[in-house]
Amino acid sequence: MASLYVSDLDGTLLRSDETTSEYTNAVINSLTEKGMIFSYATARSFVTAKKVTGGIRVAIPLIVYNGAFVMDNVTEEILLASYFDETVCSLLDDLFAHEVYPIVYAYIDGVEKFSFVPDLCSRGMRAFLKSRKGDVRTNAVADLADLKRGKIFYITCIGEPHRLKPLYDTWKDRYHCVYQTDIYTNEQWFEIMPESVSKANAAKRLQKLLGCDKLIAFGDGKNDIDLFEIADESYAVENAHEELKKKATAVILSNEEDGVAKWLARNYDGMP
Repeated sequence: MASLYVSDLDGTLLRSDETTSEYTNAVINSLTEKGMIFSYATARSFVTAKKVTGGIRVAIPLIVYNGAFVMDNVTEEILLASYFDETVCSLLDDLFAHEVYPIVYAYIDGVEKFSFVPDLCSRGMRAFLKSRKGDVRTNAVADLADLKRGKIFYITCIGEPHRLKPLYDTWKDRYHCVYQTDIYTNEQWFEIMPESVSKANAAKRLQKLLGCDKLIAFGDGKNDIDLFEIADESYAVENAHEELKKKATAVILSNEEDGVAKWLARNYDGMP
């Protein structure tokens, strides 16, 4: 019986400095060479996920943007994708009406971009954009209408809870929304994706694509709950959100203690 092992990145596989340890790299590289089928599911883009997992050699598809895309880790080809339909314009108009001006991810003329209006960025957005300095996807625009261009697949709002929470309550039943505090900056994030998008849906599709009979998941945040609910086994790191721990098969060592890698080293036996 082949198993697919899927780990979240931030707060789970990554340490607080946004890196994987040499130990984690060595364990995962060694076990994948022996046949372990390992992937990760992250809210990060393919670009930033690859950057922080540079020490891991995984030649299978990866789940990025919270499940909006499944991408080939070698060719960088998009294998599975989900985009908003035309109703996204009404969503954006509502955000604008409430003085929330997001970062919008889209394919514009066939090229991936994240667009924003510099003069309308919140403090948290400016900090995020500073951390992405030099990113080729950066697309500063002058007009809100430009945020509606292209094939939109992901929307990120960073700001004050009193502005974002009412919008989350309004749209959470129409789209897949994630409302949580960023573990690195303590800023409030409100992320919006097409309704069908989730780590769970992407993992199930990847599981089918790879022909695996069993799904084993690792995570730390509330956005991992749906993944845990469909996994055959699920493991929350010690630093995980309490709601996720309640959904887990068991709680393992924290991300700072290489919890995922130590669990894999102890439990993966290489048998089909």
